[in-house]
Amino acid sequence: MSLEYIVVVIAIVILYLIYYLFSKDSEYHKNIHAIASVVEELNRELYYLKTKCSDFQEDKSVIDDEIYQEIERNVYDMVQPLSIGLKKMQENIEDMDDRLDSRITSLEIGIKQITMPSSVNGNSDDDKIISLFTKGVCVDDISKELHISKPEVEFVLKINRIK
Repeated sequence: MSLEYIVVVIAIVILYLIYYLFSKDSEYHKNIHAIASVVEELNRELYYLKTKCSDFQEDKSVIDDEIYQEIERNVYDMVQPLSIGLKKMQENIEDMDDRLDSRITSLEIGIKQITMPSSVNGNSDDDKIISLFTKGVCVDDISKELHISKPEVEFVLKINRIK
């Protein structure tokens, strides 16, 4: 596989990940909009209960504690499903974040492994590397002198069974 092909594949994967993130983001925005409408309905209900409560306060036959308990029960019954939904959304986002991190890490590792030494393509100074190494020059110095990577020098020496 050529390096250009690999770069194109990686670019396609990254574009797909971006598309996936945006599609999930729009889905979460829809869910948040639904939650906002439920909260708005809850506020209306709360307003209705407060007005009802103020009407009852004028009538001394109703006990304040009962009204507040009823309000708390209604609010709790309405908020509990929202809370559960928000927790699930948060877990999904965290899971998606973990999966994206692992995918990015694996892509980075894959890209690092894809780089091939130039000696595979026949562009290396194999004879110079072997000559310098047999003269006692260390791998680091050979790498610096010939302007090639240390792993590439070691690769040439290994292929020629010198090191």
